[in-house]
Amino acid sequence: MAKKQTKKEDKKLNLESILFNCRDYLRSNATLNDKRDLLLTLVFLRFIGEKFEDAQIAMREECVKNGITDETIIEAFLNSPARYQNIAYVPEQARWSNLINISAAKLNGALDDALQAIDDSGDALKGCVRLGLFTSINLEANVIKKVVDEINKISHKVFGEEKDLIGRVYEYFLKSFAVNATKEDGEFYTPHDIVELIAAFIEPFDGTLYDPCCGSGGMFVQCAKYVEAKRGDIKTVNVYGQESDPATYRLAKMNLAVRGISHHLGAKNASTFTNDMHKGLVFDYIMANPPFNLKKWYDTSLSSDARWSDYALPPESNANYAWILHMLSKINPVKGVAGFLLANGALGDSDTIEIRKKLIENDKIEAIIVLPRELFYTTDISVTLWILNQNKKGGMWHGRQQRNREREILFMDLRQWTDNAVKGEQKKKVELNAIQIQRAANIYFEWQAEKTLGCDYAEPELYRSVEFSEIEKTGFSLVPSRYIEFVDRDSDIDYNTVLTETASTVSDLLKRQKQNDETLRNALKQLGYECE
Repeated sequence: MAKKQTKKEDKKLNLESILFNCRDYLRSNATLNDKRDLLLTLVFLRFIGEKFEDAQIAMREECVKNGITDETIIEAFLNSPARYQNIAYVPEQARWSNLINISAAKLNGALDDALQAIDDSGDALKGCVRLGLFTSINLEANVIKKVVDEINKISHKVFGEEKDLIGRVYEYFLKSFAVNATKEDGEFYTPHDIVELIAAFIEPFDGTLYDPCCGSGGMFVQCAKYVEAKRGDIKTVNVYGQESDPATYRLAKMNLAVRGISHHLGAKNASTFTNDMHKGLVFDYIMANPPFNLKKWYDTSLSSDARWSDYALPPESNANYAWILHMLSKINPVKGVAGFLLANGALGDSDTIEIRKKLIENDKIEAIIVLPRELFYTTDISVTLWILNQNKKGGMWHGRQQRNREREILFMDLRQWTDNAVKGEQKKKVELNAIQIQRAANIYFEWQAEKTLGCDYAEPELYRSVEFSEIEKTGFSLVPSRYIEFVDRDSDIDYNTVLTETASTVSDLLKRQKQNDETLRNALKQLGYECE
């Protein structure tokens, strides 16, 4: 007789519940940083192992299909790193199918041997992992075994190949462990719908793509999925990034290696402001979600930096405009396009007005799109998508004939697009669906189109094209609500009628209350109790 499933076994697997179980096993056994590194490394080993095994199965099937049945020849194929395309070769001692079967007493040592083998296997995986991690933490045998068994439940077959699985684990730590997620750090995992929105606007289908604060690499992973869905070949895009935090830098390398995405993240983790790993390079596309309102960014060595010499020194207390000017310096000066997120305060800060004025006067800003609240997992902050474009003069671009948009900026307000609530989250969260993303992109593309009259391009409460002269009159504010028409629905209200109806309703309620009071008094009187 088959074993009857328990309610626990029957319960659908949930990524957060698995990670919570791991967190519970590790309670009092490791520091927060160690917990993060340990679990992320195990997820990496699990994910890369599973993908490698899938590739081996496909290769074996291809051999048989081509008439190769000699097991010696097949094994030679399977153990040849050069034959694996779009996926890193995993040494045998680092393969998850082997690690999961190692006894609990030997597991810490075996896992560290696996990490060393990965680091020694070639440039694709070098620097991805923290060597000596497991023996330095030295969890009790029963604890590390429980954690490994729990991580074994995390499979891309279960949770979706299209998802940034490692990025979601990283986001869990930002949310639940508060590692590198203080308000001052301003570090937030970028959900896939926001990445798709940025990609839909700038269309990074070929050339070079740069992220100056790439975090876990999720922006690249999700963008790759979008590019593949639209054009089919991420190999035509060369990815460049930089990250300052050492653990997050390793994580980004993990994430991109797992996905088989060719990347250039610099030789080490470093601050984008004080140690640009891609100095002298410019890029066709930039996608970024910089830390919001970052305070600890400034160094005295930056006072006369060339990146802001044509503008002004950004405020030492807030990096928002330092990010803008850095990205502007990295855009291809002929055709470069950048799409990035900033906190809404950057639209009208008084201490950045001179920089903002020059950005507008130099015609670098093409579009400002305010997004709905509750889009992020770890914060409900409202943010804005900025589009910078080095070519607003028009011409052919991605198969579309564009008009001259000089001295115009498109403003969009999407704050009302909050009807797609995400179920199963611990906090309120919404997301933009594919239809909404495409609609927003189409508004932008139509505004760029040759036959569109910018001065007439508007829809109340949604978007409007605004000329430089009008922006100048507002004191160079970039707040969309200063320009987009909002319908005054109160103007159509007949207040006399409304107040008369309200008075009548209140009068009826008071009469009913009086009748109820009288009924209650009579009932009590019949029972021998008088009410004064």
